[in-house]
Amino acid sequence: MSNPAAAQSPARPRMDTKTVTSIAMLTGISVIIAWMSKLMPPVMFLDFDFKHVAVCIGGFTFGPLAAAVIGVLASFIEMITFSHTGPWGFLMNALGTCSFCCTASWVYQKRHTKQGAVLGLGLGLACMIVVMLLWNYFITPLYMTGASGELVSRSTVAAMLPTLFFPFNLAKGGMNMAATLLLYKPVVTALRKSGLVPPSQSAPEKKLNAGFLLFSLALLATFVTFALVLAGVI
Repeated sequence: MSNPAAAQSPARPRMDTKTVTSIAMLTGISVIIAWMSKLMPPVMFLDFDFKHVAVCIGGFTFGPLAAAVIGVLASFIEMITFSHTGPWGFLMNALGTCSFCCTASWVYQKRHTKQGAVLGLGLGLACMIVVMLLWNYFITPLYMTGASGELVSRSTVAAMLPTLFFPFNLAKGGMNMAATLLLYKPVVTALRKSGLVPPSQSAPEKKLNAGFLLFSLALLATFVTFALVLAGVI
């Protein structure tokens, strides 16, 4: 993250060849992360997904439009490869990813500091939860089937919103938030050293902020524990 003393957000890289290359690379990484996320125990029929981390890194670096592009492309590639939820699953996946990552990226673009990153990711988490609750209510009854093989009713889905969908999205978003706070700086530093991302125009940080690191680790540990409880592991 950039130094809080930076007066304003640095100009975003224009959409040149290096930017397109970085976005394509982050899209591929997002898909790989989504596939590896299947290793984590699901909560009933809901799978945890950590690709938001790579999408947010792209959004923090190149802006919210890049986050939208990466999120939609990664969700589409999932749909045509290893996902079994079809177009409805793609729509829900893209909505959840973009609501979280585009919101966080937009806030971070306006407030290019550690505090801005935390605020943006927190607002992104809240936005994703609201969006997913709304669209789960409307869309899930169109494709989700019960034990009998018939589509579940909207009233059944409504009863699941506070008991299943809300805590699941809170846990998933919280883990992605914490992981983004931990990984953004080292990943972007590596991209800058490789020449794929221009040097930062803000004042460089002089030392590692141990308090911020401990905060991010504690946040990640909290939401991972919460997720494992939801999955019935602990």
